[in-house]
Amino acid sequence: MLYYLLLFGIAILPVIILMVYIYHQDKYQKEPIKTLAKAFIGGMLAIALDILIVTGIQYLAGDSAITKTVFFSAFLEAGIPEEFSKFLIFMLFIWRDKNFDEYFDGIVYATFIGLGFACVENIEYVFMFGFGTGVVRALLSVPGHFLFGVVMGYFLSMAKFHPEKRGTYLISGLLLAMIAHGLFDWLLMVSSALGAGLGSILYFVFLWGDFKLWKLGLKYINKQQANSRRQAQEAALQDVEKQIHSGLNYDSEYRKIDWNAGDKW
Repeated sequence: MLYYLLLFGIAILPVIILMVYIYHQDKYQKEPIKTLAKAFIGGMLAIALDILIVTGIQYLAGDSAITKTVFFSAFLEAGIPEEFSKFLIFMLFIWRDKNFDEYFDGIVYATFIGLGFACVENIEYVFMFGFGTGVVRALLSVPGHFLFGVVMGYFLSMAKFHPEKRGTYLISGLLLAMIAHGLFDWLLMVSSALGAGLGSILYFVFLWGDFKLWKLGLKYINKQQANSRRQAQEAALQDVEKQIHSGLNYDSEYRKIDWNAGDKW
């Protein structure tokens, strides 16, 4: 019993850590727990959608040679259907939600969807293959889903607040998340299959790519934090103007914001 509790703990701990991290990075207007829970549960439901899509792809591919390739496993059974499932859940659950009202929100909700997906997937893999798999996935796979969510969420926010380029941003977010996810899995699978020698070289390429993905993700987080700060400051100025014109004295939520929050950890 204790062993199974340990497995469950190692499966969900990285998910919790990353959710707390991104929630803390939402500096100016925290998202409601209810909406965050909706995104997380939506990510869990995306597993079922992913299974349906993968089943359809496998049926269409039949016994063709491509089904035996690492590309098929990495892109057509993982990267493409998984990211499309998360994208669809975002559009169904979050896109029109009234709480999706600032730039950073896209990253928050997309990562919560990704971590909901990763949570279910992680529990399954850890209970199937044991504690060692849980440690590896805690360091690689779960953060991977988190970073794919950051990439997609960045562009979803840009699409939300720049309707003149909405189509371009939506397609960019979906495609980049798919490509990043597919390459992530492809490099891991190929390096594992090749073993020592060339496999080790490819694994170092994977680690370099993972580092670059983290760097890109943090860049997107910082950019949307800055955009949210600008957005909130503009709203605060509008509130002041309304107060001056109306002659009413009231405190808006924007005037209570700690504008130095973005410079803190």
